[in-house]
Amino acid sequence: MNSIPDLSDNLELPDALQSITRDTSRPYDDRRKDLLEAATSYWSHCRDVVMAYHRRGASGHEVVARLTDVADAMMALLYDFAASDLPGKGRVGCTVIALGGYGRCQLNPRSDIDIMFFHNGKGKKFTEQVSERMLYLLWDLGLDVGYSIRTARHCIDIAEKDLTARTALLDSRYLCGSEKCFQEYEKGVLDKVLNWNSKGYISEKLDESSRRLGKYGSSVYLLEPNIKEGEGGLRDLHTAQWLAQVKFKARSLYELVLKGIMTEKEYVEFEGAYDYLWRIRNELHFLSTGKNEQLRFDQQEKIAKFLGYKDNKRALAVEQFMQDYYAHAVHVEVISSHLIDKVRLHDQSAPTPSAKTISRRTVEEGFYTLHGELRLSRSNLFEEHPERMMLAFRLAQLHEVALSPQVKNRIRENLHRINNAVRRSRPMVDTFMDILRYHRGVMQALKDMHYLRFLNHFIPEFGRIYCRVQHDAYHVFTVDSHSLFAIGELLKLWEGEYATELPSLTGVANDIEKRELLLLAMLLHDVGKGEGRDHCNKGADMMPTVARRLGLSREDSQRLEFLVRHHLKMAHISQRRDMHDDRLIIDFARTMGMSENLKMLYLLTFADLRAVGPDVWTAWKSMLLCELFDKTHLVLERGNFLLEKRSEKIRNRKRKIQTLLEDEIDAKVVADRLRKASTRYLLSFRSHSIAEHIRLIHGSRDKRLGFFVADGPDGFYTQLTIVTHDMPGLFTMITGVMAAYGINIFGAQIFTQRDGTAFDILQVKGPSGYADATSEKWRTVEESLLAVIEGRLKVEDLIRKRQRPVFWADAGHPKVPSRVDIDNEVSQDYTVLDVFTHDEVGVLYRICRTLRDLGLYLGVAKISTKVDQVADTFYVKDIFSQKITDPDRMEEVRSQLLNCLDHEKL
Repeated sequence: MNSIPDLSDNLELPDALQSITRDTSRPYDDRRKDLLEAATSYWSHCRDVVMAYHRRGASGHEVVARLTDVADAMMALLYDFAASDLPGKGRVGCTVIALGGYGRCQLNPRSDIDIMFFHNGKGKKFTEQVSERMLYLLWDLGLDVGYSIRTARHCIDIAEKDLTARTALLDSRYLCGSEKCFQEYEKGVLDKVLNWNSKGYISEKLDESSRRLGKYGSSVYLLEPNIKEGEGGLRDLHTAQWLAQVKFKARSLYELVLKGIMTEKEYVEFEGAYDYLWRIRNELHFLSTGKNEQLRFDQQEKIAKFLGYKDNKRALAVEQFMQDYYAHAVHVEVISSHLIDKVRLHDQSAPTPSAKTISRRTVEEGFYTLHGELRLSRSNLFEEHPERMMLAFRLAQLHEVALSPQVKNRIRENLHRINNAVRRSRPMVDTFMDILRYHRGVMQALKDMHYLRFLNHFIPEFGRIYCRVQHDAYHVFTVDSHSLFAIGELLKLWEGEYATELPSLTGVANDIEKRELLLLAMLLHDVGKGEGRDHCNKGADMMPTVARRLGLSREDSQRLEFLVRHHLKMAHISQRRDMHDDRLIIDFARTMGMSENLKMLYLLTFADLRAVGPDVWTAWKSMLLCELFDKTHLVLERGNFLLEKRSEKIRNRKRKIQTLLEDEIDAKVVADRLRKASTRYLLSFRSHSIAEHIRLIHGSRDKRLGFFVADGPDGFYTQLTIVTHDMPGLFTMITGVMAAYGINIFGAQIFTQRDGTAFDILQVKGPSGYADATSEKWRTVEESLLAVIEGRLKVEDLIRKRQRPVFWADAGHPKVPSRVDIDNEVSQDYTVLDVFTHDEVGVLYRICRTLRDLGLYLGVAKISTKVDQVADTFYVKDIFSQKITDPDRMEEVRSQLLNCLDHEKL
């Protein structure tokens, strides 16, 4: 920082401004215009100078100090100008006080400037006049000013009623006006506010903090964190400081050091935390055109660049920055909580504890419980026996108590003692596995280990993903916190929370042999993400080492490695492969090897998806996953990897369908319809679903288009069933019409029967007004599709005429590079195209149109959208019903698809 010049000269008030203030020979209104012009220029100049100072590497403290100095100089100038021709009688009874962040000398570029005009009664008229003039000047300068005009009585009254107002008064600072009046304020207001009902204030402030985190995010690891109000942000530091100031009657943070409440080291940590967050917040404010406290995707990338991060083989620059940010946020939460714990320990306002919690009870050598907390009877226990740190978590779990601040601090101070010998020691390893096996408190124990960074030291492989970020809109949490949330989902299955909603998964969960092994696999399933790409295999390669350290048997070690290596496979196959391909199911069953592997992987896949973020797990994905599990389990249970004979299965299905429809449709008509159905179709749906389809087809026999709308099972999507005569490019027409109306397709099953009847089922989500299957808006969609099919309307014309609302994509989200993978091994009959790109209205239509123009026949489409990322799969043949095997033809397909994704727009 020594290379950064002192900017005090550049920020001094210009003589022109001061001379306008002193020149009382001209009327106030004449001088006002000149002052505003000069003040506007000065303020703009100062902002530019401070921004340049910041961009050249100034610390957060230096920038907020400079901005505060500029604001102070401006306030003093405007006060002097506003008061310059007013009668001086009331001046001694008026003072201007800075409040809130401004009062703490902590102004960021777009912070509010909060001030109070205080008078002692004698200065009332003068205060009213000067405040009116001064506020209009500030507003004309375009500054965001929060203001109030109060007496001592007003301040006391509002402090009693309004927690926010009382808090703002705690940060009072003299700005300008009468210093004697400010001294009266200090004695008559500030001292009282600081001393009045501190116990009630502390309780209310803690409740307010909980509500704040509920609104802005109670997890440090949110995708786009709020740097001010979110957990691990500035407000956590503020709250701890306010509580300590009120409890210990301190006017500043450093006064807590002088009073012996904080150590010098803790003070330095607090100041360092402020500085780090201020530097980022300063850049965020300079980048933003309005008030903004949220680190959005596009701003994260710019801030990472500003801070000097660079892409490397393991992570993008922005991912490295956010990993560091989250680690700092955790540290903020830790040091804030530590100070709040000191307040609580000294707070005598806690409710009278019960006999159960108040009595001291020894629970193990070196440990006792008191007031619902686990405590140490010997402060040097962990220095002498570091392996007993694990025992602390186990005892808290067994006795259902919290770790005391004392225990937490001693664990943090002794983490460096966890070396390889300690990690492998039987007491530590066995106790850890006991924690995972126990029927209660597993999640809290793991959260405590994570919070204290104990897990990082006990399992170094987990430490590699600590606060690890994936810079996309799909992964809402950091990798480590996602793994813990996934464990929580597994525990909910065992606790019966999903028994009604997910009976299949609940049943499987209660049938597995070793829950602790599944929890361990869940904890470690993503550790390979700390090593770059191909994280499944990289993570699996670490498992033998982990297993040896934990003393696992050979069988458990192999299963742990298996689960980590294959943890994406079930989601991939169920969402992006044709599960009606017998060979695919048999190959997958061979990979599983035994039912226990399949069961564990099924549960792990569920929890992994459920813990990614909101709306990722849906009834549709649940159904797909369950279908894959059931089909594979059937193969494994039979043991010979042969599916039930198709002919027998189809005959049984046809008989059931005819029974279901015998009172509705002529048996000959049903039999004829079943004869025309493809084998793949008959094996794709259960009997009652096919019966319903036949009803729809039969009801549409005299129509050019059958169009049926129904609500999906979880209300997340709408299901469209389309019946018409097949024609070249039909699915392209359908996707184009959907794109024109802003309807997002995320699932599609395409079937053409032997008589040329096309029967397509789509899972869609439309914009406002399309969520209800009974909405008349669907009638317009149907009419447009019929017009396109009949040739009365071109899809391109419809798209151009329609306004296309982009309702599911956020322009601020990072865009994934488009990619097309071509696979001729997955399917015996089709070439499989996997298409990855950023989601937007009409992207599916562009893909299907390109496939049509390439002369490719679409047999199966698996549509998968992850928030803002498309991962669609298309099973295609050429015009001769052959796979695409010629290298030049394959490259042409890839090239044309990439071109339509990255260059063409609707």
